[in-house]
Amino acid sequence: MIRKIIFAILVLGAALFAYMYSVAVRDPVIRRANLSMLDWPAGAPPITVMLVSDVHVAGPDMPPNRLARIVTQVNAANPDLVLFAGDFVSDKRLSTKLYEGDEAMAPLAKLSAPMGVVAVMGNHDHWRDLDEIMAALDGAGVRILNNEAMLAGPLIIGGVDDDFTRHANVTGTLTAMDKLSVANKGARILLSHSPDITPQVPIKGKLGDAALILAGHTHCGQISLPFIGAVSYASRYGDRYACGIIRENGKTIVVGAGLGTSILPLRLGAVPDMWLLTLGPVLRG
Repeated sequence: MIRKIIFAILVLGAALFAYMYSVAVRDPVIRRANLSMLDWPAGAPPITVMLVSDVHVAGPDMPPNRLARIVTQVNAANPDLVLFAGDFVSDKRLSTKLYEGDEAMAPLAKLSAPMGVVAVMGNHDHWRDLDEIMAALDGAGVRILNNEAMLAGPLIIGGVDDDFTRHANVTGTLTAMDKLSVANKGARILLSHSPDITPQVPIKGKLGDAALILAGHTHCGQISLPFIGAVSYASRYGDRYACGIIRENGKTIVVGAGLGTSILPLRLGAVPDMWLLTLGPVLRG
């Protein structure tokens, strides 16, 4: 009897792990939201932005050929702009294969977005080899922002370097955005790997100062157990910025579940996703 019970437990455990792996490798869900921005430039039409995070290229769950399929999925959504919120690689102990930067990032060269492809770095990118990852991204045509700012259509984008590894400079990034704002009108958004920068971002007056923050890092918990919840959000704020759209003190924060995995190539209760955001003016009616 005891042997049968042990065998049943082993079978159920194997079935659960197989299911969690199948969730981890499924095509990402494209979540959609319309976000109105008070500082949208007058007369500028709305645009669509695809937020992608936590690619984590590594075997077995995210080889480059899977990333290539996801790139096709992104292109089919026809975004005007693609924003990557860091963690392009993974070095989890259970990886079956690690890929060099050029091979890992090569599929991104096929991305097609008229306003470009922009990225910030994540903690895994710093831990692996930042220069290697940045060079590979540059070779794939991805613009990297390290506590810097740029113009993209009607947007002024501030890209904050990774907070988890203490490379973030929110004040410096906002200052860079201010310099662009002197000569250019644009809606201000911050792109960050971790949403933990949010409390550092001030809101000034009615229009706000980068009132929209786009991030990843939390994986929406990656493994969320019934009745218990997520094992971890890798955030100093717990579940405050766990997942999805959060509104706090005049700021809107969008946190994606990401594409790949960290530590274990498994997901439960937190499917891979990307966010297709339609940004535009506040509608008056």
